[in-house]
Amino acid sequence: MKPEEILNEALRTLKEGGTILYPTDTVWGLGCDATNPEAVSRIFEIKQRADSKSLVLLASDLDMVAKYVREIPSIAIDLVEVNDAPMTIIYPEAQAGEPGAPGDRWHLAHNTVAEDGSVGIRIPLMDWCRQLVYKLGRPIVSTSANISGEPTPQRFSDIPQEIKDAVDFVVPPSVDTQSTGKASQILKVGLRGEIEIIRK
Repeated sequence: MKPEEILNEALRTLKEGGTILYPTDTVWGLGCDATNPEAVSRIFEIKQRADSKSLVLLASDLDMVAKYVREIPSIAIDLVEVNDAPMTIIYPEAQAGEPGAPGDRWHLAHNTVAEDGSVGIRIPLMDWCRQLVYKLGRPIVSTSANISGEPTPQRFSDIPQEIKDAVDFVVPPSVDTQSTGKASQILKVGLRGEIEIIRK
């Protein structure tokens, strides 16, 4: 498949509520439409992980982030502007739907958000990945492609076959040109400019 065909197939799968296995700027990830609670539940099932844990999401830019959090602290804007390495920011007060409510494109699925109402979002440095999110028009889930508790695969060849078999679409590894194989830095920001380093 050509790169454009791969992108379109991944996009179609996401729009239809499916799950994908795809490369990001950090590691290979499991993804779905982050506004679709049923699709998010499927990600938890694939990972065999409790759905009480929050998930990292990808957004195409800060404009997209702004649609899904109550407010972007100014410190977060500064961090994104100077960032040149994968960085996940945990924002306070996500705009999430109610548990049990059907998904809608204006609210994050309730099961992507932490118990304190915060949500972790990264703007990927990888062009292909950012283009996928942009074309979908809303954030996508990005969680490592492993069974919960097992090591995070650093390469496509490390991903368990049961993960590959469980998703609706696998992006061919030929697209993987910028994955670092390392997890992103994680920073938690507050509305008054507080910063907590969760992972360096």
